[in-house]
Parts: sequence; C-alpha cells; structure tokens
Amino acid sequence: MMSYEQLETALKERDQAPHPAELSDFIEQEHAADLARFVAEWPPQDAWRVLDLLELSQQAEVFGYLPHQFQVDMADSVARDRLARLVTEMNSDERADLYNELSEEQRAALLPALARAEREDIRRLASYPKDTAGAIMTSDYAVLTAELTTGEALQKLREEALDQETIYRTYVIDSDRQLVGSVRLQDLFLAPSKARVSDVMERNTHAVTVTDDQEQVAQQVARYDLLALPVVDAEGRLVGIVTHDDAMDVIQEEATEDFHRVGASKMVRNMRDASVFMLYRARIVWLILLVFGNIFSGAGIAYFEDTITAYVALVFFLPLLIDSGGNAGSQSATLMVRALATGQVRLNDWSWMIGREVLVALLMGLSMAAAVSVIGIFRAGPEIALVVALSMVIIVIVGSVIGMLLPFALTKLNLDPATASAPLVTSIADAAGVLIYFAIATAFLFPTI
Repeated sequence: MMSYEQLETALKERDQAPHPAELSDFIEQEHAADLARFVAEWPPQDAWRVLDLLELSQQAEVFGYLPHQFQVDMADSVARDRLARLVTEMNSDERADLYNELSEEQRAALLPALARAEREDIRRLASYPKDTAGAIMTSDYAVLTAELTTGEALQKLREEALDQETIYRTYVIDSDRQLVGSVRLQDLFLAPSKARVSDVMERNTHAVTVTDDQEQVAQQVARYDLLALPVVDAEGRLVGIVTHDDAMDVIQEEATEDFHRVGASKMVRNMRDASVFMLYRARIVWLILLVFGNIFSGAGIAYFEDTITAYVALVFFLPLLIDSGGNAGSQSATLMVRALATGQVRLNDWSWMIGREVLVALLMGLSMAAAVSVIGIFRAGPEIALVVALSMVIIVIVGSVIGMLLPFALTKLNLDPATASAPLVTSIADAAGVLIYFAIATAFLFPTI
C-alpha cells in the first residue's frame, strides 16, 4: 500500500484531483487528522470529492480537523442540504465553531436546513463570549440521576455512548439539572447491579462556570489530569463539558498567542498561507512604537557626549553592556510570563520573586563583570575596566528587575502579561543601560580629567 507521503507526492506531481481508486485503501487506513491534512491541500470542490468516499460520520470527523478558514471555503462551495447533513453529524462544539466562522449570509442559508434541535444547540453554544468556557464546551455528554441502579445506568450509557464525547466519567444531576456529582464508568461496572448511582458517585465534583476564562479552564483540565470538566451556569445547572482534547487545543492556541506577543507581533493563524500584507500588518505597529522608544537611548548618548569625547574607548563596550541588560531582562520576562500563565506564580508573590531575582541577577552580573573586566584591562586600562565591570553588574540587575516587574504590573492592570515582550523589555533595558553606563563613567572618570 502507498504511504501517505508517496500518495501525496504522486498526486501533486500529476497536478490533478485524487482518483477514488487510488484513495480507497489509503482512506481506510489513515487517521482522520492525517486525512484532513491531505484534503486541505486540494481546492474545496476536490476536497468534497474525497470526503464523499467516506461514511457521513467519518466525513464529519475529518471535517472537524480541517483549518477553520478551509471549512468556511468548503461550506461556501457546496449545496445547503449537503452541508446540513454533514453539520448534523459533527460534534456540537465543532458545529458552533464553524457557525461562528461563517458569514451572515452563510448562517442564514444553513440554519433553515437543520433540524430544530441542532439549530437551537448551535445558537446556544455560539452565544457565549469568545475565550470563555461556554465557547469551547460541548453539549454531547451523558448524564445520570442518583436514584438509578448501576445496572440501569450502564444500560443507559450503552444506548447513548455513540452520541457522546465521553462516557468514562458521567455527571449526575437532579431534577433541576443541578450538578450533584460524577461517577466513573469502572465504578459502575464493578458495583453490584442493584446498587444505586448515589452509592458509588463522587459528590465533590469540580466544575467551572460558562463565563470562566478558557485558558484557566484548560489549565485545570491539565492540572487535575481530567478527561472532561463539567460546565455549569450561574444557577449551578449542568450545561456542557470541556473535553481534554478541546482543552489542549486552547493551551496550544494560547501558547501560540503568547509567543507572538513575546515577539511583539499580532497573532497569525497560518504562517504558511499568510500574505505579505498580513505579515507586515502583524509586525509593523510594534516595531514603529519601539523605534520611538529607542530614541531615549540616543538621547542618553547625546547627553553624555562630553564623556564619550574624552574617553572614546567607552563606545567599544556600549553594545556589549546594553545587550547584556536586554538579554537578562528578556530571560526574566519570559520566565515570569510563563509562570503567571501556568499559575505557578500569583500576583501577590511579586515582592518575594523580585527579591530572589535581584540576588540571581547580582550573581550573574558579577560573573559577567569578571569576564568583561579582563577585556577592559587589555583594551582600555584598569580605570575603564572598573567602570565597565561595575556597569555590567548594575545593568544586569536593572534589566532583570524590569523584565520581572513588567509582567506583574501588566497583570495588576488586567492586561495580558505576554505584552511584556522581549523587544519591549529590551528597549526599556537598553535606555536604562545607556544612562547607567555613562553616569557611572562620568562619576568615575571626569574627576581625573
């Protein structure tokens, strides 16, 4: 049988749509995610030809793995009834995600073709604010009541299993849909068939609300190693679950967004397909702002023009010193953004963290000063070496403190700490480094002129 890579290469070389006979064995063996990657290489009409070789449930699974924009393009290239049949088979959260990506015209065309239950489910899930638990939860979950016997509960799960995201942990509700507990499938299986669900369920089931931030929800799923996390409304009624795979998607999305912010650029969903203008727009605003920020460094150099004229050798060490401060600050900011994002550090830990960072930065600064002082002695003499060494220590400490304080300050202001990006920290640390270096040089050297 041809491998995925061999088939993809052969079809690309022929520059034509895939032939069903060539794909039959391939489709049967491939994972839906891999098949989606293959399908996304083709124009939407040809992608539909590939999906048509699958059962409807398989089509929905593959479609769910496709990039959102490609899903929209495919939805725009097919008859309404054909799309409605596929959407009906999709998981509820994936249906809502697709609906949110569609234009108003596409939504108006799709909804009348769906059954009432699907329409209401889509509208409900799509109504929750972006980046909340409600926006990423699914309504495909099983529930039990406490008075059922374990035998009755198992029979109910057998009947519903195919339509639910997971049955390994089922949630127990009362007559008002209030969440009262949860029960593991293995506990139901091992318990006597006449035992009640109330006898084997766990009553202290952790849940989140529909308005909780999606990143915090995903962190809880990862922290407690959960297959799913129940979501309740303001009255405590169970309205959905966030599954482990959806939580991992959120973590990946948030990490990507933070990386872009650390690099002082807006988020680009698909780097390979992004246009030149899109990449330009994502980066230019921050770069222009940082250009004006770097004016402070130039102003500092101009202010100490007399010192520089008298001791030209100082210029040799300027890039080395300010880069060291910027690098130390970027390291601190990166570590702190990560710690705040994962919940390892809380806002009220700032004083202890700053104190420890000063000590760490002092040790780093002394080590770097010892190395650069050797160069200073050979390059410009002991006086300049002393200035450079002392400046190195202070600049590294200041840069590290700036890098650690910025994420705390932004978090306090309810801003994303990832905004304390490497270029921003570097620009601030550079300006501070110039002032520190030449201030120390003036204080030490001008009395000897």
